[in-house]
Amino acid sequence: MKSRGRGKQPGTRGGGPDPIDIHVGKRIKLRRTLLHISQEQLASDIGVTFQQVQKYESGHNRVSASRLFDISRVLNTPISYFFEDISAETTGERSMPGARGPEGLAEEAAAGFDSDPMQRTETLELVRSYWRLHNPELRKNVLELLSNISKRE
Repeated sequence: MKSRGRGKQPGTRGGGPDPIDIHVGKRIKLRRTLLHISQEQLASDIGVTFQQVQKYESGHNRVSASRLFDISRVLNTPISYFFEDISAETTGERSMPGARGPEGLAEEAAAGFDSDPMQRTETLELVRSYWRLHNPELRKNVLELLSNISKRE
């Protein structure tokens, strides 16, 4: 019988957090921050301590499927959101016991997680500022302006 102690997690090298758990945790934190929900509030809503939410967000504790379902409901987002933008670099850092090599996979290596503009504070500030505009017509004009500027770059 296998021990279920605090040893190395499956899929990791050197006993650290699994890269996918880290990615999911960062996505939880991003969504929570975007919605202005504190760790304490999220913890209360899903029935855990805020320290547990901290561990989820850092990737040090793996989020179970049922808990991720609860988190997705509180954060009003589909479960797939937590796995979006996962890079080949992130999945490539995982070791799978008995898994075959990457031959035959059609995925291209994507940019690293940290280079994702959706993870930047600047992006969060831009989105928050946009939604603070109460006039829908003004929001539409701002969006059109940014779209036009980006096309000229």
